[in-house]
Amino acid sequence: MVKKRSVILLVEDNESHALLARRGLAQFSEELLVVHVSDGEAALNYLYRRENFSSLRVSPRPDLVLLDLRLPKIDGIDVLKEIKQDQDLRSIPVVVLTSSLAEPDIVNAYYNYANSYLVKESDFNTFRDEMVEIARYWLNWNVIPL
Repeated sequence: MVKKRSVILLVEDNESHALLARRGLAQFSEELLVVHVSDGEAALNYLYRRENFSSLRVSPRPDLVLLDLRLPKIDGIDVLKEIKQDQDLRSIPVVVLTSSLAEPDIVNAYYNYANSYLVKESDFNTFRDEMVEIARYWLNWNVIPL
């Protein structure tokens, strides 16, 4: 199980997908804090502690970012670029979690240093299992620099 209270930043504009992801992640651990934002601008505000996310208590550094590609305000690739170009944020693993199987999207995500590219499962049970496995790998087995 999770050794400390881990934080996942879930960047997803589709409320149904976000709800399913949160339910799946809750199966992994009740101690897991999942912070959901619904657009790219809010994701960057959270990561840079701007506006409503100005304190560490409100916006603890995430251990993992789950990032959809198609987002309002600032799209997922631009959020990914910003994270990976910032010296203080680049070590945070970013998993692109999207419905797109388009080869240009996959290439673009990896070109911009996504740590992983996963396609959302359409079946609820499979999607829930996918969320558990994502959390297990990135929060239990993967080691990142502090």
